[in-house]
Parts: sequence; structure tokens; C-alpha cells
Amino acid sequence: MEITASLVKQLRDSTGVGMMDCKKALAENNGDMEAAVDWLRTRGLAKAAKKADRVAAEGLVGIATGGTTAAIVEVNSETDFVARNEQFQAIVGNVAKLAIDSEGDVVKLGEMPFPGSGHSVSAELTEAIAKIGENMNLRRADVVSVKDGVVESYVHSAVRSGLGKIGILVGLESTGNKEVLSSLGKQLAMHIAATNPLSISPDDLDQSVVARERAIFAEQARESGKPAEIVEKMVEGRVRKYYEEVTLLAQTFVIDGETKVGDAIKAAEKDAGAPIKLTKFVRFGLGEGIEKAVNDFAAEVAATSGVKQ
Repeated sequence: MEITASLVKQLRDSTGVGMMDCKKALAENNGDMEAAVDWLRTRGLAKAAKKADRVAAEGLVGIATGGTTAAIVEVNSETDFVARNEQFQAIVGNVAKLAIDSEGDVVKLGEMPFPGSGHSVSAELTEAIAKIGENMNLRRADVVSVKDGVVESYVHSAVRSGLGKIGILVGLESTGNKEVLSSLGKQLAMHIAATNPLSISPDDLDQSVVARERAIFAEQARESGKPAEIVEKMVEGRVRKYYEEVTLLAQTFVIDGETKVGDAIKAAEKDAGAPIKLTKFVRFGLGEGIEKAVNDFAAEVAATSGVKQ
């Protein structure tokens, strides 16, 4: 029997399983829809699909380095318990290594062959969902690379090397002493973990964010009842203060609590013997931006027992 696209779509819609697995299931069962569903279920794939709508906000951030390039990924699970699972940790570690060649494209990364499996990263996660029993998701990836210099990393709350709750990559472009650059890069990564800056400088800060903050500052200043020209100066002062809080180079370096980060980099150039440019940083905090379901346990019990609250 011919396996048509509409038949594959029908099976996908009824099971939630990926198109390639649905096509294979139909091919293995001569187009018989019910037999294909059973085929998927026996391999745990349909079971995995049923879990796909469950919120996955736990998991791990993974980092891998390769010369002057490093990659960072976030792979989510439903519970922290799974994040402590050795199989899950091994998956995240391998995905991070593969991400070095992904150019930060999470779709491309999902399609890459998973080591020793004969299938893709996405398929490996699908199998892990069936085995471990929780929804998992390859959420995002990024890469930092320099032509000459160093890319340093830091993992906060590490469960093992390169795996933890917060991950940071820092790229420093320089022909200078690599030991000096490496030491500076590690300090900057720890600073970024603590302060969570939005950008390197005001120039690369999202202007829609700046506009929103400016509007808030302006409204607050107008409520003071002061003249328009004073209000404008108040707003500009608040904007400058905002830049100092959220842009990396303008922040106070947490390492000494006094120096601005930009000045600390400038001072390091003397020891490095060459100019230093911070080209890029990436900070992944596990689960940030994911809406987590908050269960009302009392309401849950009441609903189960049929008792009205």
C-alpha cells in the first residue's frame, strides 16, 4: 500500500509522534493505521508524544569547548530528579559537543546524528522520554567563537563538568598572552553569572526595551510636578543609571566591587601585552522565561473527590 503524505499526517495528528517515525510505522505495517499506532506504542514513541504537552522547565545547561569555539545548550526535563539521571546528563553532554558545529541553530542541532545511535538528536530525546518517563525538550543553543584569543566558560551549580543550572560563555579577541586572557575570561563569566547583563554596551541593547524603560521613567518624573526641562534631565539621568545596571561594560566588576568592567578589561591589556575586545557573551539560566504550572494541591484533591470548594 502506498504511504501517502495525508496518511502520515493522519497518524501524526492522532499520536503526536514525529513525521519520520509515523512514516516508518506505516511502512512497517503496510499502511494499517491501527497496527501503526500499536507499533509506535510498543516502541514507547506514542507514550512519549502524550507527554509532549507537559511543562519541562527543569533539566540542565550544558557547555562544550573546542579550541577557540565553545557551545552552550539548554535541555529541559519536567523534574530536577531527571536532571540527576546519568543517562540524561550523558545526553546533554553529547548534545553540547555536537552544538559546536551547529552555529547556534537549534533546529540544525536537533537533526544532527547522535553519537553511536544511528538516529538524530531529536530521536534520541524521544527515546529517552519513553525510557525515563518525562517530557524533554532541546530548547536552545548558542556558539561563541574568536579568531585569535580565548573563549572561557563558567557553570554555576554544576552537577558534573560542563553541566549545571546556569552556564556562561565569554569571547575575548586578542593577540595577547593567553593565560592572562583566560584568567580574565573566567572572572568575567562569573561576573555575568551574578549580574545577568542584557548586553555588552548600550549600542547593542534592545532599543524597544530602552524605549519602554524611558517611558516608565518619564511617567514617574512627570508625577513629581517639576518643569518639563527638569523632567527631561531626570529621565536622562535614570536612563544612564539603567545602562550602568544592565550593560556589561558599565557594570561594577563583582570581583573587586569598585572597577567598571570596561575599565577592568582595559587594565588587563597591560598584562596581556595587547588590546582586548569582548566580542560576545552568552548566559543561559535554566528554565528562564518558561511558564511553570503552579498546582493548587487542595483544589486538585477536591476535584478528584468531587468535593466543591
